[in-house]
Amino acid sequence: MRATQKIAMVAITRHGAKRLTRLGPGLPRADLFVSERFQTELDGVPNRIQAVRPPVRNHIAELFERYDQLVLLFSIGAAVRLIAPCIRAKEQDPGVIVIDDAGRFVVPILSGHIGGANAFAEQIAGLIGARAVITTASESLGVLPIDILGRELGWKVEAPKANLTQAAASAVNGEPIALVQECGSKAWWNEETPLPPNIHLFDRFEGIDPDRFSSILWITHRAIAESTRTRLAGRLVIYRPPRRVVLGIGCDRGTALETIETALNQALSDIGLERGCITAMATIDKKSDEPGLLALAENNGWPLHFYSARELAQVEVPHPSETVLKYMGTPSVGEAAALLLANATMDQLIVEKHKYRGRDGRNATISIAPVGMINR
Repeated sequence: MRATQKIAMVAITRHGAKRLTRLGPGLPRADLFVSERFQTELDGVPNRIQAVRPPVRNHIAELFERYDQLVLLFSIGAAVRLIAPCIRAKEQDPGVIVIDDAGRFVVPILSGHIGGANAFAEQIAGLIGARAVITTASESLGVLPIDILGRELGWKVEAPKANLTQAAASAVNGEPIALVQECGSKAWWNEETPLPPNIHLFDRFEGIDPDRFSSILWITHRAIAESTRTRLAGRLVIYRPPRRVVLGIGCDRGTALETIETALNQALSDIGLERGCITAMATIDKKSDEPGLLALAENNGWPLHFYSARELAQVEVPHPSETVLKYMGTPSVGEAAALLLANATMDQLIVEKHKYRGRDGRNATISIAPVGMINR
């Protein structure tokens, strides 16, 4: 749950009010609404507290509108009747969570995925020693959460509601789904269980036979042709990772600008990324006078950062090289420089190590890492 979300917790019984005395200190930004009869139970709690006059139904609509998370400390039946007139759509409704009077169960009943109620329920359960009861299929069955896939990584979903519904049904029913990832972090599956067997992974859209799959999940920065959208009507869900990236570059001494440019163009083309997404570049300090690198940075207006061999050698990379270690004092230049500059981990590299040998006989390597991603 985002720290900026607005939280309201409502109790109308003495037991509920006592439960708030444990919840409040753990969630000091939450506003507490309690029956005026039991307001004194909350003396000393650091939260903002407001007495509620009965009946509570007179207050629910306003709270439903004002807050991102609504925690109700009474029965599910009562909660459902109270919120029913307020419900609009899962893209708009707040998360709603119910806690039983005994404080044994924490149950998200509305907007578990998009509204974040499932994750918040887990947090609340940890605070009071209760059990979170999650009933949405992606959590209870361990299937792919189609509508929020990559949300913590900053991904934006691009699909009609009908396509999302179709893909979610395919995930729950175990039907074959193609997941094509051409860009973005690969840390989108953080469950303890393996990826469901009906999810088939590809690194290029051209590598799949769309007719074999009930849904296609496509993680890309490409512009999607209208003919492709028409062909996959009802089955296509597109995810757009953040487009801000940095470059890590390694090259031979005296590598021509043309060679570095060609290597970069190839790497960008492979992932469907444009130059406008690049914010900066980095390399080893031994290349601080390399004319091709300096020209690339100047021509594109990119800040150029230099790291010592010692700094680069401390970064874990997917492709360390004994040759690079021998001559540069670090097993990696491009990959390590990109990761240092982006403050990322190696599983987040968008391009690990694209190598190109130019007409000048020199080699250039390009690594690309995302900026502003959640490290895992």
